[in-house]
Amino acid sequence: MNTQELIITWATPVFFLLIGIELVVARLRGRDAYAGNDAINSIGLGAISQLVAVFTKLLTIGIYAWCVRHFALFRLPADSVPVWAGALLGYDFCYYWLHRMGHEVNILWAAHVVHHQSERYNLSTALRQTGSGALLGWLFYLPLAILGVPVEVFVVVALIDLLYQFWVHTEQIGRLGWFDRVFCSPSNHRAHHAVNDRYLDRNYGGILILWDRLFGSFVEEDDDDPPVYGTRSPLRSWNPLWANAEVYWRTARDAWHARRWRDKLLVWIKPPGWRPADVAARFPRPDFAMPAGRYDPPMGAALQAYVLLQFALLLGMVTQFLGMTGSAGLPVLLPYAAYQVAGLCVLGALMEGRRWAWWVEGLRVLLTAALPAASGRWFGVGHLDGRIALAIALVFGASALALPWLRAAAARPGARPA
Repeated sequence: MNTQELIITWATPVFFLLIGIELVVARLRGRDAYAGNDAINSIGLGAISQLVAVFTKLLTIGIYAWCVRHFALFRLPADSVPVWAGALLGYDFCYYWLHRMGHEVNILWAAHVVHHQSERYNLSTALRQTGSGALLGWLFYLPLAILGVPVEVFVVVALIDLLYQFWVHTEQIGRLGWFDRVFCSPSNHRAHHAVNDRYLDRNYGGILILWDRLFGSFVEEDDDDPPVYGTRSPLRSWNPLWANAEVYWRTARDAWHARRWRDKLLVWIKPPGWRPADVAARFPRPDFAMPAGRYDPPMGAALQAYVLLQFALLLGMVTQFLGMTGSAGLPVLLPYAAYQVAGLCVLGALMEGRRWAWWVEGLRVLLTAALPAASGRWFGVGHLDGRIALAIALVFGASALALPWLRAAAARPGARPA
């Protein structure tokens, strides 16, 4: 496990502790801060982003390291406090422009949109990260490589910048006076996530909000116009793969339908929402209107408990997967990652009420129960202790037995959602 994965693994229990504290505080205040389906979707997308990151290191770190070796103007020491401070400041500046372009260039928005899709704003939203950001995001940090910021410094300051932004995703912390004028804060970032006209495409800073004040993209939260969260083209789904693909797919369709080759290119690099005139005329979309309610398909209490249990088990597997990355090869890592992504997709389909999801979930838990029982192994793990293999078989075997009852309860006339 490398430094990045190790820090994320150790930070994860802290994230969940703070999410629990936020949930308790919100309930004591009588506020509706969380919904189970939304939180599962957001945290699941964060888990997928970590799975994908294992396979995209060549883009996120490899190219950076190559540029440092071949193009660095200076050989900066990795044990210098000024180098660390300058690297963090420089990273935050580069992040500002990546973040801003992520709202102003459609192909970058296609990756970044994942972080904005939740119609709630809480600490689980902070974990809602894209799985495709590595495709182009690395370009914005090459200036640091040219300046000679060492790879080990770059990796750590990137994590510092990312981890800092966790705490600003909450409605439970109000205005912070002078702090709001200098740093990215909960108030400033609430405005950033809002779809209200006043707040749209503002407050891009990661640690410092001073970049927004300097480059004219700052807006202050207004109590008379409370933020409404989400995107102007709502996702309306708990499918994590569709969450990552929706803007790419919509843009590819517009590019296909465009008659002019110039428009086929422009649709990718113009601001989000831009469409060629001929495409907009032939395939119109409704104008944006402030949402009347949140996406929230009904789900009974028993199914909620089941999905939560399976989600917790999948998160445990993600942690195990990250611990395996230093020793296991692609033949083990790829199918294991695919299994976890598929599991999250099936749970999303159950939360949406998809009929086919019951059969697929039954197959998934049966196979999961049979794998250690039949082979005594679990993906990259060597021979399992007999008690562990038995526990896996019992948990997932019981899950398979519970599914018919859960489905019957969900279909029962008059069944009320929790």
